[in-house]
Amino acid sequence: MSTPPRSTVPPESANTIKSPATPPSSAGAAYASLRAEANPRRWWLLAIVALAQLTVVLDGTIVNIALPQAQIALGMSDGDRTWVVTLYSLVFGALLLLGGRIADFWGRKRSFIVGMAGFAIASALGGAAQSTWELLAARGLQGLFAALLAPASLALLTVNFPGGKDRIKAFAVYGAIAGGGAAVGLILGGVLTEYASWRWCLYVNVPIAVVAIAAALPVIRESKAHGNTRYDVPGAILVAFGLGSLVFGFAQAENGWGSWPVLVCLPLGLVLLALFVFVESRSNHPLLPLRIIVNRVRGGAFLTALLSGAALLGGLLFLTLYFQIVLGYSPIQSGLASLPMTATIMIGAGLLSKFLPRTGVRIPMTVGPVVGAAGLLWLTKITVDGNYALEVLPGLILLGAGLALIFVPLQNVALSGIAEHDAGAASAAVTAMQQVGGSLGTALFTALYTAAVSSYPVGQVPSQAAQFGALVSGYQSVFLWAAIIIFAAAPIAFFLVRPREEELLGAGAAVHLG
Repeated sequence: MSTPPRSTVPPESANTIKSPATPPSSAGAAYASLRAEANPRRWWLLAIVALAQLTVVLDGTIVNIALPQAQIALGMSDGDRTWVVTLYSLVFGALLLLGGRIADFWGRKRSFIVGMAGFAIASALGGAAQSTWELLAARGLQGLFAALLAPASLALLTVNFPGGKDRIKAFAVYGAIAGGGAAVGLILGGVLTEYASWRWCLYVNVPIAVVAIAAALPVIRESKAHGNTRYDVPGAILVAFGLGSLVFGFAQAENGWGSWPVLVCLPLGLVLLALFVFVESRSNHPLLPLRIIVNRVRGGAFLTALLSGAALLGGLLFLTLYFQIVLGYSPIQSGLASLPMTATIMIGAGLLSKFLPRTGVRIPMTVGPVVGAAGLLWLTKITVDGNYALEVLPGLILLGAGLALIFVPLQNVALSGIAEHDAGAASAAVTAMQQVGGSLGTALFTALYTAAVSSYPVGQVPSQAAQFGALVSGYQSVFLWAAIIIFAAAPIAFFLVRPREEELLGAGAAVHLG
């Protein structure tokens, strides 16, 4: 394997990143060198990658709006309805690490194009589904190709923006999409469901994919890892079944925490993941090199991604159900009701990308979870009558501001000091944390929601008001636990996410990062 240029990525050891800081006097020259070596079409590449990332992220939530109509059309049970969301996140998250290594070894441009094309085909099959199992199979297939597409996209961004302020701007865009894409999915899903059909929430990916592929062919340059490119098959099997067991166990918790799927699958998942770590520590060609995650800074970023992903994706599902079932919003009204959060994320991302070189990453990544938790706590004030301006809007704005503070610096921190050989694996790891967090969050919150609704006193002959009261009690429980989960990221970021300048930006221009 050839050694990466020193001006591109600093080398690292198994536990710490050791790279000489760029002297302040040479910072400008180093930054100019990085710009000269970068892809001259890198900003077009950013637009293409952003489009692909938006497709992957919004598809985790775009069907949320369509679920009530899809459930009626296909005769789905409530449990099947939840699996339409969970299965996509489960397959996506379970196979991301393998997808990241395929992108590294097979070629990132090639993986991007194949992943985009496969995602479009799976979306078309889902839109044409005539039964529950056909829709679930299509969602699983979407997750499979997304597991190839997402790490290839982020890896392309990593190797084409090697350092400096351009890297901060690029990852700010990517982070804004990671945080706001889920809410964009709700809006787009509402428009498509209201004016077309729930099926178009899946069909819409086809024209987007055609545009992305057509643009990618002339713009993106191929890049791949060299040297040891053997695949870690045992590691891939262990991590896929380990994560799958965990998510399935949490999903079955709605039937009781003492049920046999919960008692068997949760411990089994933990054991398989522990074996995965053991295998990776002994392998000379690991699926996920432990040097990627044992670094303190990146480890803190990965945990933050896991917790924020759980709170965001899990919480948004139940907010959507509250809008449509309790408040009686139409699909488009439900999507537009989430717009303030999306707008806050986008505005916040733009502002933060300008100030991040001076403020550093530790402060926003510590404050963000606190602000996001405050927004979710505000949503616990929702009632059956529903005053949107007082009970919902302030919470959405606070949540959007908190997510912007988290996601804008998160991608930079999670990929700090990564050698180009491991770009796909590292990109897959951070995306896997977010998606698996969302899958686990959805499953866990469903169990908590079911428990809260079951314990609500509705009487022997429940009125509609009592039934809605039980539903609102469940939603309030979900928002409370989502607030607790995202708040837990604050101390993690404060104590762990403290990168040095050269860790975050390579040999780029010196900035303050404390």
